[in-house]
Amino acid sequence: MRAPTPASTALVFDTMLLSHFALADRIDVLRDLHAGTPCYTTRVVCEELRAANAQLALAKAEELDWLEVKRLDTLEELRAFVTWTERLGSGDRDRGEASIFATAELQNAVALTDDREAVSVGRRHGLDVHGTLWLLSRACRKGELTEVNVASLVDALRHTGMRLPCSGGEYPSWARKHKLLP
Repeated sequence: MRAPTPASTALVFDTMLLSHFALADRIDVLRDLHAGTPCYTTRVVCEELRAANAQLALAKAEELDWLEVKRLDTLEELRAFVTWTERLGSGDRDRGEASIFATAELQNAVALTDDREAVSVGRRHGLDVHGTLWLLSRACRKGELTEVNVASLVDALRHTGMRLPCSGGEYPSWARKHKLLP
């Protein structure tokens, strides 16, 4: 089992997570929970959001003051992106994950995606990768959300079509079974 990620560690958000929080009209929750924590996404993710018209591309993700958009245009960033693209076997579908993995690696940050295959590849290559329920459970452990708050968020996210492994009502027992809550 991996060591717990420190609360101050930077976070890099993927398309799926951002788009579903936006569709659930809960993007403010991400902002509020991570005040003071460096939060990133990538230009690739912004393009995916725009293509999906995800809540008007999160009201232009580039304009969110809490979320820094990484361009991935230096030689080091491009090399990391190409490496992660190859590891993920990326076609058009996995470019967002490859971009956040490159950013997480270069920023020594946690990559956040709910793509199970991508999580598996990232972890196999030593990356600290987690999903939405880990992120919400982390906030619960820190006392920023209650289990009831998280359960409500889980149901709101599932209502947008987000595929999560439990419902809000199942969340507390699911989280304890997976050692996300004490």
